[in-house]
Amino acid sequence: INTITRQTGLARTSKTPGRTQHIVFFELDASRRLVDLPGYGYASAPKALQREWAKALEDYMENRACLRGIVMMMDIRRPFTDLDMGMLEWCEFIRRPVHILLTKADKLKPNPGRQTFRDVCDTVDEFEMDVSVQLFSSLKKIGVKEAHRALDSWFCGETEGVAAEK
Repeated sequence: INTITRQTGLARTSKTPGRTQHIVFFELDASRRLVDLPGYGYASAPKALQREWAKALEDYMENRACLRGIVMMMDIRRPFTDLDMGMLEWCEFIRRPVHILLTKADKLKPNPGRQTFRDVCDTVDEFEMDVSVQLFSSLKKIGVKEAHRALDSWFCGETEGVAAEK
C-alpha cells in the first residue's frame, strides 16, 4: 500500500503476515480509498477471531456497492495458497474484478519469474471473471506504474483491459 500510494509510513508494515486485524481504510482523496482487509496469514490467530474476520470480509465484499475491485497480493514464490483460491472463487461469485500483484518479483530470476507469471495467468483464465495479473516488487519498484493503471481504470469506472506486465 505504501509503494502504490507513494506514501512511506501510510500503512504499518510487519515481517509477520496477517497483522491486519481490522478493515483499514486509506483515503487517497475525497472520492477514492484503498481498503486493507484482514485474513491473509492468519493461521496463527485463534479460530474465533478467524471466523470474525471471515464474516467481516463477507459482509464488506458482498454489500459494499462502491467496491470497484480487489487487489490480491500473492508472493510470487508461493502463489495460490488455499486462501488465495478461496478469495478468487469468492470474487467470482460476487462478480468483482481482481488484479493480482505477484509480489517479491525481485526474489526470482527472470526466467522462473516469467514462468510463474504464465502459470498464474493460465490458472486465472479458468475463472469466469475479469482478472488480471502482473509482477510487482515494492523493493525494486517493479510494476508500480502498471498497478497505478489498474487502479486508475477502476477509479475511472473502466474494469476491462487492465494492463498486465509481461
